[in-house]
Amino acid sequence: MKKLTFLYLLLMIPLVSVFSFAGCDSVDTNTMETVRLYEVTHSIFYAPLYIAINKGFFEDENLEIDLVNANGSNNVMTALLSNSADVGLAGPETSVYTGLQSNGSTPKVFGQLTACDGSFLVGAKSDKEFELNDLKGKTIIGGRRGGMPAMTLQYALHLAGLENGTDYTLNLDYDFGMVASVYDSGIGDYCTMFEPTASNYISSKTNKAIVASVGKLGGTVPYTAFIASDKWLSDDSGHAEKFLRAVYRGYLYLVNKDIDDVVSALQPSFDGSTQESIKSSIQNYLSINAYASTPVMTEEGFDRLLEIIKFAGELEQNTIVDFDDVCTNTYAQKCIEYFGA
Repeated sequence: MKKLTFLYLLLMIPLVSVFSFAGCDSVDTNTMETVRLYEVTHSIFYAPLYIAINKGFFEDENLEIDLVNANGSNNVMTALLSNSADVGLAGPETSVYTGLQSNGSTPKVFGQLTACDGSFLVGAKSDKEFELNDLKGKTIIGGRRGGMPAMTLQYALHLAGLENGTDYTLNLDYDFGMVASVYDSGIGDYCTMFEPTASNYISSKTNKAIVASVGKLGGTVPYTAFIASDKWLSDDSGHAEKFLRAVYRGYLYLVNKDIDDVVSALQPSFDGSTQESIKSSIQNYLSINAYASTPVMTEEGFDRLLEIIKFAGELEQNTIVDFDDVCTNTYAQKCIEYFGA
């Protein structure tokens, strides 16, 4: 009887072990938090974000990204205000407009992603080297009125001595996402496109080329940033700082890794683009220092943004916008300190 009992216990030990470990596995001590992220458009201009997603940097912070292409900054802000989104990726001007319309209450910019305009001027291919004077008497499709692509283009050309309505005509009748198809239909002499749309477009056209970078012409400006409500930012979980840490790791990967590694990291987010197109897009952006080296936005950069908006006539010249009403650097500073930068 004792032998049978001993044998029974021996047989039960593996089963007890299995159920014990199964019980341990069922306890999830690191629950993933979903972040609903609405982006203004889908572009390699936002490469650090996609690298962070595809390389698992968000997962390392126990964050899962639910990414939605909102097709426009106004749609991003609508999603934030209706609580359909936790974080928005759009131009800071979106928060400026909303804050002025709601007497100072607006979702805040909490991290900068890009440091200049990300659009490229596309026009007819020519044996002659492009000059800005070639735009005289021509029509440029620049996206919708009040959008950063159109405003930065107008400001950049003003710096070069060309004025809208006098030297050239800026067509503001179409949303930026429609520009490529509208231009392809024969409307306009030039247009602006983000990457990889620009590289994809000219790769299929023997008579079109990228002739200039609007970002290079317009100079440094806080062009695209992450925006969220005060409620989401102040949550005790610290997800705002974790979010920026993952994105910043994506930036470090982008600027430090071999270009082929970067292309591989971006490919899952751009399965409609060839590796050559992605590579060209990244090289175009790196050549103009398009990516912000820090998520911290400066007041100097913010003031330049306001200057561009006012020049476009979207704000009165005497309008005062307080930096602290639109932006907070609390989480970006913590992110940089974490990396010892």
